[in-house]
Amino acid sequence: MTVGVDVGGTSVRAGVVDADGTILDTARTPTPRSDGALEAALARVVGELAERYPVGAVGLALAGFITPDRRGVRFAPHLSWRDAPVADRIADLVGLPVVVEHDANAAALAERHFGAAAGAATVVFIAIGTGIGSALLLDGQVYRGAFGVAPELGHLPVVPEGRPCPCGKNGCWERYCSGTALAATAVELLARNGRRSPVLRRLVRSDPGLVTGQRVAAAAREGDTVACEAMDELARWLGTGLALVADVFDPELVVIGGGVSESAPLFLDEAREHYARMVTGAGRRPLFRIRTAQLGDSAAVVGAARLAREALTE
Repeated sequence: MTVGVDVGGTSVRAGVVDADGTILDTARTPTPRSDGALEAALARVVGELAERYPVGAVGLALAGFITPDRRGVRFAPHLSWRDAPVADRIADLVGLPVVVEHDANAAALAERHFGAAAGAATVVFIAIGTGIGSALLLDGQVYRGAFGVAPELGHLPVVPEGRPCPCGKNGCWERYCSGTALAATAVELLARNGRRSPVLRRLVRSDPGLVTGQRVAAAAREGDTVACEAMDELARWLGTGLALVADVFDPELVVIGGGVSESAPLFLDEAREHYARMVTGAGRRPLFRIRTAQLGDSAAVVGAARLAREALTE
């Protein structure tokens, strides 16, 4: 068995995973803010699981720039590591082989082996949450680019001089197509015509700071006009981005994951229609299939554990 660990900005989630992708047991801890404390916390949750199960290797999944050999972390925006040999440090602490992977890559591989992308050769995985994470599978294998950071689809500019992005650019796709973007759009619409939004205004008690993507989705399910308009805007931008994905990669399948995908019935059909209209050669080319992820928030854990298993046989 192997351990997969999803190292998030607020919590660390670890799971013992068998060869069929089943999580047998889990451990969790808050994410510390310093290198030493974070590495000790990882060793603690891995050790806790290794005491109960025979574990052969560990896979770490995190949002950040991973070195091509999958041993180091160049930069992780929500973690303390900077140019850190993370795999070697954790391996020394736990006494097991360790591999590191981008969390979107890990989730994509989990969906490829055990979920929505089973049997597909060319797959783009798009995780829509606070921002956008993405992965590209070619013949079932992760494509990482020359320096290990491809593909950063969420930071493709789609609106010149648009909304500022934490990456330093303006108008990035994730600023218009994410849970954060959904909330921002709703706030803009509320400022223009809040009287048409009784449900959303009730949920946030007229405080724009309380608007979240989840609350917007909840209001849209109740038919709130402003929330539905915000969801339509998300669908339009998702369709625009999917057309770009088609033009660049021409995949056979796109899998939509992340927390926002839980609200897919509210936006995915419209996004699919918009993509079909926007793609180059519309009406004269095959369109890729679009599916929602099946493994939910456990995908990164399962995928990291799968990578750890593969590393044992390399």
